[in-house]
Amino acid sequence: MKKKNFTFDESYKASLEYFKGDELAAKVWVSKYALKDSQGVIYEKSPEDMHWRLAKEVARIEKKYANPLSEQELFDLFDRFTYIIPQGSPMTGIGNNFQVASLSNCFVIGMDGDADSYGAIIRIDEEQVQLMKRRGGVGHDLSHIRPKGSPVKNSALTSTGLVPFMERYSNSTREVAQDGRRGALMLSVSVNHPDSEDFIDAKMEQGKVTGANISVRLDDEFMKAASSEGKYVQKFPIYSDKPKFKKEIDAQDLWKKIVHNAWKSAEPGVLFWDTIINESVPDCYADLGFKTISTNPCGEIPLCTYDSCRLLAINLYSYVVNPFQDNAYFDFELFSKHVQLAQRIMDDIVDLESEKIDKILEKIDADPESEEVKFTERNLWKKIQRKTLQGRRTGVGITAEGDMLAALGIRYGTDEGNDFSEKVHREIAINAYRASVKLAQERGAFEIFDAEREKNNPFVNRLKDADPQMYEDMVKYGRRNIACLTIAPTGTTSLMSQTTSGIEPVFLPVYTRRRKVNPNDKDVTVDFIDENGDSWEEYTVFHHKFVTWMEAKGYSTSQKYSNAEIDELVAKSPYYKATSNDVDWLQKVRMQGRVQKWVDHSISVTINLPNDVAEDLVGELYMEAWKSGCKGCTVY
Repeated sequence: MKKKNFTFDESYKASLEYFKGDELAAKVWVSKYALKDSQGVIYEKSPEDMHWRLAKEVARIEKKYANPLSEQELFDLFDRFTYIIPQGSPMTGIGNNFQVASLSNCFVIGMDGDADSYGAIIRIDEEQVQLMKRRGGVGHDLSHIRPKGSPVKNSALTSTGLVPFMERYSNSTREVAQDGRRGALMLSVSVNHPDSEDFIDAKMEQGKVTGANISVRLDDEFMKAASSEGKYVQKFPIYSDKPKFKKEIDAQDLWKKIVHNAWKSAEPGVLFWDTIINESVPDCYADLGFKTISTNPCGEIPLCTYDSCRLLAINLYSYVVNPFQDNAYFDFELFSKHVQLAQRIMDDIVDLESEKIDKILEKIDADPESEEVKFTERNLWKKIQRKTLQGRRTGVGITAEGDMLAALGIRYGTDEGNDFSEKVHREIAINAYRASVKLAQERGAFEIFDAEREKNNPFVNRLKDADPQMYEDMVKYGRRNIACLTIAPTGTTSLMSQTTSGIEPVFLPVYTRRRKVNPNDKDVTVDFIDENGDSWEEYTVFHHKFVTWMEAKGYSTSQKYSNAEIDELVAKSPYYKATSNDVDWLQKVRMQGRVQKWVDHSISVTINLPNDVAEDLVGELYMEAWKSGCKGCTVY
């Protein structure tokens, strides 16, 4: 039976009605998420069709196991982006037989041991592009590459250091097209590496390393030295007891360089590496292949080599009953139930990803190239599939934190707001892990689970204190997933859920937004071309939940307001002094640290600063982030 297809205009019109006139949401959905074949023919009329596609596929996996969720139950969770939202690659790829692509949003690659030969470096380059062509974002660490000036046994005589390879990996990223967007790459390096200063400076030159985000891994020893004007010893290999090369530096000088560059160009981001490793549940299994080495491009998923993660967001706003009214409250009972279902769905998506990898491997086998040419790609996906099934890692996250607080009458960035956010994320952690323990009873634990290995992990012990019975069950039955939680950016997801993004506050109640577009797409308006040649479309947006607040308070939503009248309305709303530009920056960092205690992976959050902010403030924010228990921090 031939599958019904739709023109762009038909899908756009239906989606515009679905999103109640929201042109941006409708265009984003049709352009990025509607089911299409390789010729661009569209097979879904509106997001309702997509949600049935997702529900049908997840229900198929559910039938493999005890107590399966029905297709209707799943659809009701997905419908209208109300409760549970598979993000990005899962939304596009689940049930999509037109593309041979992964469902994973992000990967980390790398090689064990000494791996700084040209052969190793080129292999990582090839693996990077092989993943990007299947739609994944990629991270890898460069700390294994010998520093500049080191002797090498080839015609060059000495090593060129990190920077030329940063440029190489960056260029490869910019070459890979992913349905109208370029690939996404994170490059990291340890501050213990003697070339870390060159790494930190690499993007300061115009046009250099434009295809990668960069972050520096800062250990506690360096942070203590930087805060006390102490010395710090860099080594290669990093942290070696018998280094081939070492040098002593003034930690504060390098710290000032990091701060200056972040103030000037928003990079590098910082990763507080000892916090990441000490808090990491997967690193309890480091000797079994789960040693964390880098993060995905946005920093919310620290990963070991050849592991991957898929993302899902729970819409926090939808659990506020009577939003923006005096009797508003958060429905923790329904929320806890749905968090457990979200974890279950994410485990199903691990199985769906393994099926997708099988199809990728079939495609590789069927390709006409020689076995020699296909070896790296085939071996790469086999390693990823093995690690995917061994740990069954998931990325249950959230969106609409800002709207949730506003709907409850709580101002984002206040002590009250931080208290409530921590309470919500504590519930997410407890219930996601409860669900994973229950899944272990029904489906089996991840294959290397060992409660003894995890007994001293701070995150696990927090859960033990919060829910002793769950911990007791976990020791007895195991856990289905090696790690469960994250907080990722939710840019296009929040456009379609019509909420604030991720953990962030509202940007502005009224603002102009740009989205990157493929100039070759149908019905695209290019309003701006940036210095890298990327095309952007601009929209004026009236924040949806601000309109909901107006309706709740009896203000007309049909009349046209002057700028002064809009300012007056905003001042009366719970969004007043709670936008990304208004929120106290140190309070936001402290909030991130408090929430991080209940997130086993990491949090992608950006501190938005005005252009004229003092350079010292960036250093103060980074230092406070470290002291507050954050795993990373980025400013913009």
